[in-house]
Amino acid sequence: TCLNMVQWNPDPDIFSAGPIHVRWYGLMFLIGFSIGYAIIRWMCQIEKRNFEQLEGLLVYVMAGTMIGARLGHVLFYAPGYYLSHPLEILKIWEGGLASHGGTLGVMIGIWLYSKKHPQFSVMWMLDRLSVPTAMISSFIRIGNLMNSEIVGKPADVPWAFVFQRVDQVPRHPGQLYESIAYMCLFVLTMTLYRRNPFRPAGFFFGIMLIWIFLARIILEYFKENQEAFEQGMLLNMGQILSIPFVLFGVYLLVNAIRQSRNNSEFATK
Repeated sequence: TCLNMVQWNPDPDIFSAGPIHVRWYGLMFLIGFSIGYAIIRWMCQIEKRNFEQLEGLLVYVMAGTMIGARLGHVLFYAPGYYLSHPLEILKIWEGGLASHGGTLGVMIGIWLYSKKHPQFSVMWMLDRLSVPTAMISSFIRIGNLMNSEIVGKPADVPWAFVFQRVDQVPRHPGQLYESIAYMCLFVLTMTLYRRNPFRPAGFFFGIMLIWIFLARIILEYFKENQEAFEQGMLLNMGQILSIPFVLFGVYLLVNAIRQSRNNSEFATK
């Protein structure tokens, strides 16, 4: 029964003062990026890279994330509405961000940054950023949980959540499922990096793409569709968009492993 479920109804605001609202989602975003910043600094120390030359990368990454995620939502989930109401595209605070667009936005941002700083290759930056990105994604899903958004499908499992802001139906805590999956990825990639920071290009980025977007394909079956047009589809939009990322990740990882084997064979000759 519902009495055995988790009754979930937190205030999305930590506190507010007049027009100023400090929200859990924003705090999770800030904490994630702050820790990620520290991790990249630590990586540069290990690899004897000049971190000061990378400091501007954070601006490119955050801008790429926000612009890409917003445009991804606009183009993939509600193009008709936003083409009819173009000014609504700017209202990011009302919600509507797509992780697939955010990933593409980060890739474009890093590519633009590498044009100004050719000493850092695109794949070197993508590999290093992949480690904290998994942790940041985990924190962001906790923010979604605090907002009672991206809820799961109805469920009778003992750990089901009743999102009181949505309805009184026990549901899968899909946000928690994703958060746990992404934190496991962070632990894996951090462990692999600590063992050997100098992996072939594409190794960490490939793992991240495979893990995050394969998890997305699987966990979408436990979540409500975001848009009405997805009802009745064999795969929803999030799953369809995830497939190319998984395939690209497999390509990168296989190529990195092959390169590693070639290097080891060359070293033993």
